[in-house]
Amino acid sequence: MTSTPREAEARIGPIGALLCRLAFLAICLPGPVLLAAAVTSDPLRSPADFWGLLAGDVLVTIVGVGFGVFGWRLVTRSRRDARRLSAAGVAATAEILAVANHLGGEDPGLELHLRISGPGFATFEADTIRADDPALVPGALLAAVVDPADRLFSIT
Repeated sequence: MTSTPREAEARIGPIGALLCRLAFLAICLPGPVLLAAAVTSDPLRSPADFWGLLAGDVLVTIVGVGFGVFGWRLVTRSRRDARRLSAAGVAATAEILAVANHLGGEDPGLELHLRISGPGFATFEADTIRADDPALVPGALLAAVVDPADRLFSIT
C-alpha cells in the first residue's frame, strides 16, 4: 500500500524539543489557572463581573490549550519523522521539475515540484517550499532521504 508523499517536518533536536514542549506547556497553563481562580475566589464581585470573568477564562482556556496541544503534537511529529527517516530511510535523488515563486507566509521562497527516485520504492512526484536560492533551477539534483514504506521524505 502506497500513500501520498509527505515531507518530513523540520528536524528538532532533543534540547529544542524539550524547550518547545515547555513553551507549549506554558501556553496551556494560564487558562486553567485563571479559570480555577475565578471559580474559587471570594464572591465579592457582582454576578455580571463573575460571569464575564468566567466567560473570558473559558475562552482563554480553550484557545491556550488548543494552541498548546497543537504545538506539542507538531514537535512530537517532527521527532517521530526524524526517527523514522534515520531508521528506515534510504538515500534518494530529487530532480527539480519546475520552480515557481512562493509568496505565502512570512518568508517568500520557491515552490519546487520534484521527482524523487531511489532504490526500494517507486518514483514519485512531490512539492516542497525552499528558501530562494539561484542553484534551485529545473533539472538540478538534490539529495533526499525517503522512507519507502509510506513515502515520507526529506530534502537534505
